[in-house]
Amino acid sequence: MPQLQLSNSPGLSFPSTQNSHRRLHKGSEFLLDCVSPPPPPLPRCGQESEIEVENRKIELLRAVTDTNRGLTATPLQRSAIEEALVNVESFDAGEPIQLSLLDGTWRLQYTSASDVVILFQSAETLPFFEVDQIYQKFECNDQSREGVVRNIVRWSIPNLLEEHEGATLIVSAKFSTVSVRNIYLEFEEIAVQNIKIGEELQALLAPAILPRSFLSLQILQFIRSFKAQFPVRPSSQSRSVGGLYYLSYLDRNMLLGRAVGGGGVFVFTRAQPFIC
Repeated sequence: MPQLQLSNSPGLSFPSTQNSHRRLHKGSEFLLDCVSPPPPPLPRCGQESEIEVENRKIELLRAVTDTNRGLTATPLQRSAIEEALVNVESFDAGEPIQLSLLDGTWRLQYTSASDVVILFQSAETLPFFEVDQIYQKFECNDQSREGVVRNIVRWSIPNLLEEHEGATLIVSAKFSTVSVRNIYLEFEEIAVQNIKIGEELQALLAPAILPRSFLSLQILQFIRSFKAQFPVRPSSQSRSVGGLYYLSYLDRNMLLGRAVGGGGVFVFTRAQPFIC
């Protein structure tokens, strides 16, 4: 069994494996690699300022369109995305992050982080794996300085698992605020769960012809409830893998982040609550 390793990008990190992935769910996308500090915040002018920031968010979303969440972005597109990103970041640069707004589920629209893009590349080129939606779920628990973040990948194996959402990979980390905009992530656990087998495999294990045997039903139930968990830290004495994550913009429906140290940029939009 290959050893799971956590990548170095703190914003959205997943274990690298020798198994790869196939088709990519075509969704909207966003982001870029530059970590240059955003310009000073623009003065807020009530309703006009709100309209302006909404227009700039729309421009950012348009800029990431047709990039397959960053996989197919050209240098010209990346440059335009970075410019649009900075234009949004300028509206609340330097203001403290409100964890009450951060709490919840966010869907990845675009990234330039190589450790995430490689998932998309694998899914695009290999015939036996699919990558669907990717989420980041913050659980702040009414705290002002700390909480839990879960990086969630929905994936599948064609003809064996349900299409797009056959299983779920979750990388969990604790986070704590170290400045008004930086949080430190301390990764704790990798889990595979929510396995949903496809109709073909289900028919093989438990044929629809009644009566189904008790054993076949038990096998189906075991697969559905199966959950594999792997601790990130190799021993209780060693320190967990972690890193700094700069939250460059946050409001009720958009989250922008930059992995400190050149790990890439991330664009998320608010999603429906995800129950792990």
